[in-house]
Formats: sequence, structure tokens, C-alpha cells
Amino acid sequence: MAIEENSLILIPARYASTRFPGKPLVDIAGKPMVQHVYEKAAAVSAHVYVATDDERIYDTVLAFGGRAVMTSESHRSGTDRCYEAYTKVKEMLHRDFDVVVNVQGDEPFIIPEQIESLIVRFEEPAVQIATLAKPFEKNDEIFDPNKVKVVFSTNHTALYFSRNPIPYCRGVERENWLAKTPFYKHVGMYAYRPEILKAVTSIPQGILEQAESLEQLRWLENGYTIAISITNHESIGIDTPEDLKKIKKIPV
Repeated sequence: MAIEENSLILIPARYASTRFPGKPLVDIAGKPMVQHVYEKAAAVSAHVYVATDDERIYDTVLAFGGRAVMTSESHRSGTDRCYEAYTKVKEMLHRDFDVVVNVQGDEPFIIPEQIESLIVRFEEPAVQIATLAKPFEKNDEIFDPNKVKVVFSTNHTALYFSRNPIPYCRGVERENWLAKTPFYKHVGMYAYRPEILKAVTSIPQGILEQAESLEQLRWLENGYTIAISITNHESIGIDTPEDLKKIKKIPV
């Protein structure tokens, strides 16, 4: 069985977003945003579920022919929500999976190839977690704390993630940093082996995560490895109503 055929793709989707309530249900080109994400994921795997804590999202997914599972309202992260959804789907289908993928519900511009590039990494037995990185193209963006940077080893394993620009270019004017060395933006899509997903959801926050508010630092701090796949596709996340206005004219 091909690894894609034995992969579970989960799309965590909350209604009660602080910055954008009801975000998964906003209309983009005639469809709710969560439907765009679902359809991209369904092009990769037959096993796709939206993991939500809200009946409005749950009902919407079923209405467009998708699958969904209800999860707790108390999860601290999408990763925790995905683990609960994984356990429910596993019990419901009476089967397990080789890979569990977490695709964020506010990323309608992802492409199936990005998901596939994560899943195939698990053909390597040593891979525990995989995520995406994209080269920065604009120098000023590397100084934006909302765009998370990642540095990785020669075998494409993450060394660190930061809201600060990494690496630091000593003796170089800030406007020339991107010309000096490549910088990579983290794209927040993850894939895990099921036993690793279970393990990382039981770890308390560490010093690094508390400092940068990046949950993947908790995993690194506790010795887990994160494989990095490179993408050149610009995936645009929607965090606020203003973001939605900006993307209205972009084809999904």
C-alpha cells in the first residue's frame, strides 16, 4: 500500500477565533474557506476529516459532502485537536494510519503537492515529524516577527525556528541580508507518525515555546526531530478580515 493511501489528513477548524470569529465559514469564490482546504486535501488522500469544536462548521462540512469529527473546546493547539480527532477516526474506522497530517483550515491556497511532499518523507524510517519551508523573496519580510523563520541542517532537519531573522548576518547592513544568505519561512503544515503525535501532545510547554510562542520549539527542546521539505509555492494564510479582503481577487 502506497504511503499516501494509508495517510490521514486532519483539518483543525475553530469558530471562536479571537481575531476573526467564524473564519472557516467565510465565503471565498462561492465556497466556505474550509471547503477549499478540504478539496485540496482530498486530492491527496481518501481519508480527510475536519476536526472542529463547533456544530456550524461540522454541519457545513457534511453539507458539502465532506467528513468531520467533533472535538473538545478546551484544546490549547491545533495539534492537540488533531490528536483527539485521530483517536476518534481510528476507533470509528477500526484501523490505524502510517502518517497523520495537520493542514490548517485557514490556508485555502495550499496545493496538493505540498501535502504530498510531507507524506513521502515518511518513506524514510527515521522521520518523526515533517513540515514545510519556503525561501524568502523579499528582504524586509525576514524582519517581520509574524513570519516564522527556520534554519535546518544539511540533511534537512530543523535546527531552530524563530520570529527573529535567523541566521544573523554579522557585519552586513540589514537591507543586504537576503543577498548575503538564503532565509527560509516556515509554512505551518505538519505531518507526524501517530505515536509521535501522541507523545508531543503530552509534553508541557518549555522555555523556548514560552519565549517565542511556537509549539514546534517544544518538540525540538524535547529531542524530537523535524524534517524540512522545501516548497516554492506561496501559501497565504488568512488570520484577519483584512487578510480576506486582500485575497478576494486571487484565484483559489
